Amino acid sequence: MRIATWVTAAVLAVTLTPSPASASPSTSSSASDQPGLSMRGADVSTLPRALDLGETYHDARGRRGDAYDILKRAGVNYARLRIWNNPTSGYSNKAKVLEQARAIKAKGLKLLIDFHYSDTWADPGKQFVPAAWAGHDLDRLTTDVRDYTYDVCTSLKRQGTTPDSVQIGNEINVGMLWPAGQVVNSDFGPVTRLLNAGYDATKACDRSTKVLVHTALAGDLGAAHWFYDGITSAGAKWDITALSYYCMWHGSLANLATVITDVRQRYGKPVVIAETAYPWTTRNFDHLENIILDPAPCDGIPATRAGQAKQFADVQRTARAAGAIGVFYWEPTWTAVDGNGWDTEDIENSGNAWENMATFDDRGRINPYIRWVK
Repeated sequence: MRIATWVTAAVLAVTLTPSPASASPSTSSSASDQPGLSMRGADVSTLPRALDLGETYHDARGRRGDAYDILKRAGVNYARLRIWNNPTSGYSNKAKVLEQARAIKAKGLKLLIDFHYSDTWADPGKQFVPAAWAGHDLDRLTTDVRDYTYDVCTSLKRQGTTPDSVQIGNEINVGMLWPAGQVVNSDFGPVTRLLNAGYDATKACDRSTKVLVHTALAGDLGAAHWFYDGITSAGAKWDITALSYYCMWHGSLANLATVITDVRQRYGKPVVIAETAYPWTTRNFDHLENIILDPAPCDGIPATRAGQAKQFADVQRTARAAGAIGVFYWEPTWTAVDGNGWDTEDIENSGNAWENMATFDDRGRINPYIRWVK
């Protein structure tokens, strides 16, 4: 996910024409028949910047504490970190990710590294080549992906924080590292070469690390078939199919259940919801307008603390019943702290349009109703 003009990009990149669900989330399969959600995750990529700026986090009773501990008590067992190659902000780069990985593993959490392969946000609307790789052709970019992935992974391993899983690319609906790795005329050969370079580098680092291929296609089964069929035919290798699901952009829970069930069976791989979130308020706490302003953006569920918790619980329940193995909440700790903006080139002044989607409120207190459940 990204912040700048993301609503337009999401609408353009993800066709919201859900296929009819053959069964509702409650009847597609019995939740008791499923193994449960083993990956109960939170993307905490902006947390170091918030802490550097003096943000404090508090539990449901208002007691100040460590954000990881508070999230663990709410059920989190997995942390997700994006990594940018050389962002101007100086955050989410290799050095910061290594530092944060140490804190995460010290808390007993598992680790998912989200490779954007860019100096800034990569998502369905844009996949910018990092400055250091500018002008490289597909052959050179394949080497770049392999070497960079291996370097980051082995650096993490050397310090005792081997990633439990990695994403080769972020929301790559139509490819990555454009234009060389963009899918044009349904030619999946280029992006598959890049994906396999990342896969092979990860396995060379540590065979136990799981590799995810992540798209924002949870709302469109036809588009999911087009992409994952395409990379399958081209010989792509991956371990887990990852999808973003935001109900305001990706349709109903019934359709989500259909997509999860279908892609799990069609490709024979576990499925994870790598991103989801929901607002707890319509209030704005900084100078940048929030992304979601609707007081009840999905299914009439209000933008309240109880509403946020209910919608997140519904996503988890639906994913579990459909056979998914994990759900990650995107940026629950990204509160409206002055200076923790979205723009990697102007982090100090760009503002946060997501604070009403975090699970911590404007005082840094966690939503008392929110839970990550098995």
